[in-house]
Amino acid sequence: MDFALTEEQTAIFEMARDFGQDRIAPHAHQWEQDGTIPKDLWPDVAALGLGGIFVAEEHGGSGLGRLDGTLIFEALSMACPSVASFLSIHNMCGGMIQKFGSDAARERWLPPLARMEKIFSYCLTEPGSGSDAAALRSRAERDGDGWLLNGTKAFISGGGYSDAYLSMVRTGGDGPRGISAVIVEDATPGLSFGAPEDKMGWRSQPTAQVQFDDCRIPADNLLGEEGRGFSYAMAGLDGGRLNIAASALGGAQAALDRTVAYMSERRAFGKSLDQFQALQFRLAEMETALQSSRIFLRQAAWMLDQGAPDATKFCAMAKLQVTDRAFEVANQCLQLHGGYGYLADYGIEKIVRDLRVHQILEGTNEIMRLIIGRSMLADRG
Repeated sequence: MDFALTEEQTAIFEMARDFGQDRIAPHAHQWEQDGTIPKDLWPDVAALGLGGIFVAEEHGGSGLGRLDGTLIFEALSMACPSVASFLSIHNMCGGMIQKFGSDAARERWLPPLARMEKIFSYCLTEPGSGSDAAALRSRAERDGDGWLLNGTKAFISGGGYSDAYLSMVRTGGDGPRGISAVIVEDATPGLSFGAPEDKMGWRSQPTAQVQFDDCRIPADNLLGEEGRGFSYAMAGLDGGRLNIAASALGGAQAALDRTVAYMSERRAFGKSLDQFQALQFRLAEMETALQSSRIFLRQAAWMLDQGAPDATKFCAMAKLQVTDRAFEVANQCLQLHGGYGYLADYGIEKIVRDLRVHQILEGTNEIMRLIIGRSMLADRG
């Protein structure tokens, strides 16, 4: 079994890492204070082919696989997990349109998505349906040659900021089979947004409720087949979970790198911190946690690329393993910085705050355990 990256994959990782350190890292603290990511960043991102990572080249994308995507988001998150994760959501939408959209839908939506002329948000969660996503209540009724939407989506990254919202809405009866996927463009009459959420982390990306009040969209804004939206959403989350895990991994790696450097400089009791054996043991444990998580993540991404029948289970396991370990490592890095770790100037506390939500979104880690357990029991049957 070959675990080595190809020359092309190494180049992809280094390109994303260098871009992040040059164009994102110097501004991450300010963007967090501003509560937004400047939109003039996105043309530069798109110029590198990172606006449509999973979009076919014929539609302006890069046509890369899920393993390539994990490399990109890990590298970008070394600069800022919040910015990288926002980009991952946009790319998740692109992957869903590529996979499930008609030829006409791909031609309409994907070129501006890949150029990042249109920023996409993903809308599944509602105020009354988080982990139980199939219980969503937002509804779309047929209205002449279009659809009339009513309902509210919650915790939407890019709410009020993005240009299009890939939304799961109920077009039929209760349960998953009554859900369809639609695309709602910004400035559509009846589309509005709640106040920006005041969050613990991910503060550079605006988050708000997305509200539909007699919001009318054309019939061809339906993505794929009516009644298949929930299966599309779940398939999109397989890749999304890998992206979020990769972003957590990159953030934790950045925290560990800073901690190793800090410990070589900080002195106590007459020697640098990295000379204390007890602290060396903690560094070793954190390095092992991240390296093992990296291998597991890349295996899961490879399985999704190969269309393995148990890829969903492995994506859930990777999301659970990587986000838990990444947060633990970042939190330990803060501890090893002592009081300085609690200060914004050192950048560690931001990583801790940003990585905490990775254990919650794209399906909480409790739901990951449920997916894994059910899959194990189904395999026995």
